[in-house]
Amino acid sequence: MTSKLLRPLGPWVLATALAGVCAGAFVPAQSAFAQARALPDFVELVDQVGPSVVNIRTLEKVSNRNVQGLPGDEDMLDLMRRFGFPVPNVPKQAPKRNRPQGDEEEVPKGVGSGFVLTADGYILTNAHVVEGADEVLVTLTDKREFKAKIIGADKRSDVAVVKIEATGLPAVKVGDVNRVKVGEWVLAIGSPFGLENTVTAGIVSARQRDTGESVPYIQTDVAINPGNSGGPLINMRGEVIGINSQIYSRSGGYMGISFSIPMDEAMRVSEQLRASGKVSRGRIGVSIGPVSKEVAESIGLGKSAGALVSAVESGSPAEKAGIEAGDIITRFDGKTIEKSADLPRIVGVIKPGSKSTVTVFRRGSSKDLTIVVAEMDADKPVVKAAGRDEKPRSSSVGQNFGLSVSDLTEAQSKELKVKSGVRVDAATDAAARAGLREGDVIQTLANVEIASVKDFEAVLAKFDKTKPLSVMIRRGDWAQFVVIRNQK
Repeated sequence: MTSKLLRPLGPWVLATALAGVCAGAFVPAQSAFAQARALPDFVELVDQVGPSVVNIRTLEKVSNRNVQGLPGDEDMLDLMRRFGFPVPNVPKQAPKRNRPQGDEEEVPKGVGSGFVLTADGYILTNAHVVEGADEVLVTLTDKREFKAKIIGADKRSDVAVVKIEATGLPAVKVGDVNRVKVGEWVLAIGSPFGLENTVTAGIVSARQRDTGESVPYIQTDVAINPGNSGGPLINMRGEVIGINSQIYSRSGGYMGISFSIPMDEAMRVSEQLRASGKVSRGRIGVSIGPVSKEVAESIGLGKSAGALVSAVESGSPAEKAGIEAGDIITRFDGKTIEKSADLPRIVGVIKPGSKSTVTVFRRGSSKDLTIVVAEMDADKPVVKAAGRDEKPRSSSVGQNFGLSVSDLTEAQSKELKVKSGVRVDAATDAAARAGLREGDVIQTLANVEIASVKDFEAVLAKFDKTKPLSVMIRRGDWAQFVVIRNQK
């Protein structure tokens, strides 16, 4: 008991006690110690997982005429050593005057982290850590160094697998990402700024953070800096739940927001890389966007969910399945699409050639379609916007909503690849505020398909002009919903 009483309290407990004194309250010593004991202890986790974390250095071949000023220069290395900076273990190079011009030599390219996935030498890291490397060197915590072979790297997910010739390595235990909770403690081990075996800790700030990438990241406030890339994110059970990949920073250093690739995604990618050296992803050939709450309510969808199909690629699986621009995809392969970013992630993990069921919401009702998923390839060029070479029939019946429209000419319909719709000749007042503009093609009004000016006039004649009017428009090769509200 004596040793416990003599143990330093630490700044957090002292701050708590002082706060109590300042408030005129007494904080019992026993309560303060109980609070201190409740704080996480990472010692056992570091002992357990630490040996599985590796340091990764990459080298690239450059002509010796371009090597001046690089960290590989002996003068620069000596300067870095003198000031205490971490210096890669690079053999001394011959003086430049004795080197034949045009010869190549290997110089340090970058430093990152990784961790042992299997006991026989497969290591997981980031794709950007090994990108462009001519040689990859892996250093274990026992200081053994190995030349590694790049098995495969996937830029889209930023996952790479490298292999070293070793056995009996301490492999990590992979955790269940679905059990991750916001607020739980997590740990990172890596080589920030080249400082090997550095441990930092924090909490999970968010799950499935959408940053516009193809991966729904785990966001944390763990201190992650350049060099931490590729290292593990570890939960309190000693399981790896993510690969530290990105930081949000205005200075290049830690600012409290870090992103990790979830291990379920990383494992899917790594398995394909180990099997074939590349990753195969599914695609259906649609351009999509989000569904706003206003649009969802105006078309009867109920809630803001799903992916709005803005365009359908000619000859794509989506076109063959009957998906149309303006459809809202609400389910794919039995999985609900909560937000538009969910669709490419769900489609991407489906094996090309597989049949799936897709549910679309179209003009007030849902419809199930069968689609054969294709393999992802390069994007196709966008079809140019429609021309205006004929004088079609026009209408100004929509002036209450700020709309003046005309029938599409045959040439315009052919160029836009649409079977029906009316062209917006002018958009003012409420229509302009909603975002419509000259040249847009209106395809539905209030969930009713519009084939001509006659249909347009018939719908507006029956429509309550005090209510919001949902309009699906085609702009060039893209489709979207807008809501027109009349000012009362």
